[in-house]
Amino acid sequence: MLSSTPRLSGAPRPAPTPVLEPAVGTHTQLAENWKVIFHNDDVTTFEFVIGALMRFFGHEARKALELTYEIHRTGAAVVAVLPFEDAEFKQEQVTSAARGEGYPLSVTIEPDA
Repeated sequence: MLSSTPRLSGAPRPAPTPVLEPAVGTHTQLAENWKVIFHNDDVTTFEFVIGALMRFFGHEARKALELTYEIHRTGAAVVAVLPFEDAEFKQEQVTSAARGEGYPLSVTIEPDA
């Protein structure tokens, strides 16, 4: 498409904007990992917790059972350590699934120190 404003052949053109590149040797810091923690309650069933650990975190049945017993015995357990966005997403998935089944399962996330 032709410009409606005629250019004079001798008119100066604007200088191009410089593109700044990162300096050689610049380090990018990786995202911090976060712990996903399931908390015990008196309502959520073992079956639901085991299923959630297998479905949302990919744990094998034996590992899911071990984590579920740890949650029951100690009150809470770290079920995964993930980058923040993944941990937050898993927290939301599990909480939504629990509420959909009528369970008050509490899932929290905290920085992995």
